[in-house]
Amino acid sequence: MDTFYIYAGLIGLLILLAAFDLIVGVSNDAVNFLNSAVGSKVSSFKIIIVTAAIGLFFGVLFSSGMMEVARKGIFHPQMFYFSEIMVIFVSVMLSDIILLDIFNTFGMPTSTTVSIVFDLLGAAVGMSIYKLSVSPEAMHSFKEYLVSGHIISNINQKINLGSFINSEKALAIISGILISVAVAFVAGAIIQYIVRIVFSFNYKSRIKWFGSLWGGISFSTITYFILLKGASHATFISPDTRIWIAGHSGLIMLYSFLGWTILLQFLNWIFNLNILKTIVLGGTFALAMAWGGNDLVNFIGVPIAGYDAFLIFLKHPHISPDALGMIGLNGKVPTPVSFLLVAGVIMVFTLYLSKKAKSVIKTSVDLSRQDTGDERFKPFMVSKLLVRSSINISKSLNKITPVFLTNAIERQFTPYNEKDVPKSDVPAFDLVRASVTLVVSSVLIAFATSLRLPLSTTYVTFMVAMGASLSDRAWNRESAVYRISGVFSVIGGWFLTALTAFTIAFILVTVFAHLGFISIFVVSLLVFYVMYRTSVSHGKKVDRTNEIDQEVYGVTEENVSERFLTLVAGNLKKVIREYRHTIDGLENEKVKSLRKVKKEIDEMAVRTKYIKDHINIVIERLDEMTIDSGSFLVQAMDYMREMVHSISFFSGAALVHVDNNHKPLVPEQIEELKHLAMHIETVLKITLTSIVKADYSSQEKLLEEQAKGLKHISVYRKNQIQRIKKKEVGTRNSILFLNLLDESKNLLLQAINLFKAQRDFVNNTK
Repeated sequence: MDTFYIYAGLIGLLILLAAFDLIVGVSNDAVNFLNSAVGSKVSSFKIIIVTAAIGLFFGVLFSSGMMEVARKGIFHPQMFYFSEIMVIFVSVMLSDIILLDIFNTFGMPTSTTVSIVFDLLGAAVGMSIYKLSVSPEAMHSFKEYLVSGHIISNINQKINLGSFINSEKALAIISGILISVAVAFVAGAIIQYIVRIVFSFNYKSRIKWFGSLWGGISFSTITYFILLKGASHATFISPDTRIWIAGHSGLIMLYSFLGWTILLQFLNWIFNLNILKTIVLGGTFALAMAWGGNDLVNFIGVPIAGYDAFLIFLKHPHISPDALGMIGLNGKVPTPVSFLLVAGVIMVFTLYLSKKAKSVIKTSVDLSRQDTGDERFKPFMVSKLLVRSSINISKSLNKITPVFLTNAIERQFTPYNEKDVPKSDVPAFDLVRASVTLVVSSVLIAFATSLRLPLSTTYVTFMVAMGASLSDRAWNRESAVYRISGVFSVIGGWFLTALTAFTIAFILVTVFAHLGFISIFVVSLLVFYVMYRTSVSHGKKVDRTNEIDQEVYGVTEENVSERFLTLVAGNLKKVIREYRHTIDGLENEKVKSLRKVKKEIDEMAVRTKYIKDHINIVIERLDEMTIDSGSFLVQAMDYMREMVHSISFFSGAALVHVDNNHKPLVPEQIEELKHLAMHIETVLKITLTSIVKADYSSQEKLLEEQAKGLKHISVYRKNQIQRIKKKEVGTRNSILFLNLLDESKNLLLQAINLFKAQRDFVNNTK
């Protein structure tokens, strides 16, 4: 194939990868500027998205389009040929997409800056090692090229790995991680503590007095942040203006504070403006603008650098790609505005449509929400020790703190709950904390930018949010160990990002360098397929979660009986069906069938557990429900869960036995199970019919059928003991069969309990 078409195809692939990288990148980085607005429910999700989208577009338009990191920030481009540069860039894009998609699928926020930097570093190191391992003749030719380009002084100069890599940038990023994580957490905690003491949780009464002052501080910070971080690279701002902004930061802050304070107070008096909502939406716009203007390089910087390399290749058609040096990438070349606009459109649509973006946001919001509930992360030793130590320190401080001061502070932290607000509509945290998170994040990012210190927007915004949560007592004794575990898990993921990005890029560039262009397109197709599969799988998971949430939060006084009747009836139908399918799978040794049964039962178990764990929400929302009705409802859910556990153990034991290729059950055992299944199905169907029709007059018949089933279980257990004595069956067979009988007995017992509990619940809610 003609060389031109090969590299034109690679450029097309890079452009396609850029689009996918934007999708996975925005899905992860959306947490940076949406966390506060979404968590505080400052407005509808559409308005929040529109605000962020406008900020993104402004950021893209204000961007200078200089994509220097990809060209020369991590490695020295003059040390590579065109063919090698293209392999590096494709490897970087593929590894970045793989890594970010993994984090998005698990709903974990990470830094796209760290990801792309270590992708570049891994790919460059891999290609450098490959170049250093080539034949002496090839290395001699390479040195001749370096001498001719005045890159090295003489052909005898030693070339090593350090000659290819600009390691200072990577080290600066790592130091930025360590510093920004600690500083952001402490700053968020301190500022939130002070602001909460000023406003308390019942802030609406105090916002009239201090709202404009806090608004002036907030908006002056946001204004400076936009000038320094969001628009500092805009082409319409001259270098002299940038220098003036940097040198007069104090004056800008002073005039902004006075102007915004007066304006906000005036608008509050005349139009009853909600100052806190304005701060949160303004901060969301500012962070989105800064992200769009500065972090865009993380997603399209590499493809643009590849495009520039391709233009250099077109200007030298008579030089082989394997001999064409890339010293031309050292220059500054602005990105075409059309590329920036297309990138902006992709980002906006992704922001609105991506379910994975919402999952990443949910992780951050859940770790900082004010109330307790489901905790995603499991506690470990460090989190337990930290909480225990904090409790002891707190007790010691309380002993030496004057009582009047302690009481005064406690009053400011007394939770304030809105009356008549459905629990599903209560925000994760209030507008005070949302505004603090945005303002402190803006201050830290702008300050670091002014000092030219590298940091990650993700790390700063996340850690500020966590610090503010700690000060706001969102991490109480009910949730602290889980939240701390979550924070450590996220931070651990950040460091894992660097290692994983480096490793994936290193492996890919090594494979591509040895196997050629065919391997590039094969791996690309594989990556696209995996992305599609994870997207479909994640979408189904989100839909299931939303459906379960609706079963809890959609309950009202009027539909509670109908909702739980539907739930119980649906579970009973599945138990009947999967019991029979399990016996069939055992008889015919169908591993796939048994796995399908286990998967169905596991999904039912997850749904039932979630509803049981959130039964308090249902009871709290049913103000008129009697204590007896609530008790019967809890009992019904307990018995339903026990039945699900029994069928889960029943099918699980069968699957393990068949999957491990143990000897099948003997025909007599299968016949006994089938006969027992008839009685169990009869009991469950009577229970199901009674619940669906709300007619519980068949209790005597139900008890009669249960007694028959229990009698058969007793007989079959004795039969099994006889088979054991006669050595007709082995140990595995005996363990399985006796376990199946035990779980069948539990099903019969719990069915009667469920029947009675559901009967009493329905009778008490009429």
